[in-house]
Amino acid sequence: MTVRFNHTIVAARDRHESATFLSRLLSLPEPVPAGYFLAVQLADGVTLDYVDTGAELSAQHYAFLVSDDVFDAAIERIRTQGVEHWADPAQQHPGEINTNDGGRGVYFQDPGGHFMEIITVPYGGS
Repeated sequence: MTVRFNHTIVAARDRHESATFLSRLLSLPEPVPAGYFLAVQLADGVTLDYVDTGAELSAQHYAFLVSDDVFDAAIERIRTQGVEHWADPAQQHPGEINTNDGGRGVYFQDPGGHFMEIITVPYGGS
């Protein structure tokens, strides 16, 4: 049996702001309405479906495996836009990227407070 990840719902204070932030940062297509949601299309048919919530948000962690060219463009946007970023999840190395597992990685928060990560090599290498 084949199992593939299809979508997840991302709670947001402002779905338009959060979905647009991520799609522009990662050079993805603009978010599109999908019922109650605003969908950000990733590779392999996967979507992040942003929804406005009136409840207090509990920050989640989302990690994205990206190509070197997407990473280069994203880190340039992060720096140009003054987005706080760290080399580590404990936020001990501000303004830096990491070179874990022979690749590059960075952590940052989206406008809704979710902790995002982009990496060029999966954990464990290759």
